[in-house]
Amino acid sequence: MRYTPREADPVFDAIAPVVRGLGMSLVEAAVSGQKGAPRVRVVIYKSGGAGGLPGGAVGVDDCSRVHRAIVPRLELAFPGEDIYLEVSSPGVDRLIKDGAEFAHYIGRGLRCYRTDTGGWDAGILKAADAEKITLQGKGETIDLNLNIIAKAKLDHSVE
Repeated sequence: MRYTPREADPVFDAIAPVVRGLGMSLVEAAVSGQKGAPRVRVVIYKSGGAGGLPGGAVGVDDCSRVHRAIVPRLELAFPGEDIYLEVSSPGVDRLIKDGAEFAHYIGRGLRCYRTDTGGWDAGILKAADAEKITLQGKGETIDLNLNIIAKAKLDHSVE
């Protein structure tokens, strides 16, 4: 897997402002077919804790609010179709799918498999941009260019 900037996606672009307006971030919007009807899978993230939940924890109420808020946009994108919509959190060990996703997880534990060394680096994600990420490991800061990361996932064990 190569981590690149997110490509233009009309569904993602249509619902991202709505999710941001609710105080959350849109991490992923995947559209597929299910028995001829569009199936839209949305992953949302919330930085900071609320209601006793740890930072980034998305609750059922958050998913429900986002679901209700984005349905009108999806109905415009898929007129006259019966849309199946699923809204969820990234999960504690989410596999990161594109380079734009790293910025959502600043302050969270991350584990990256490197193509240049064939090993894993882990730490707290301190910074992310279009070219590299910075991890704070045990006593060291590690800068990783996105082009040498073969796989990355959230890792709550390093938080």
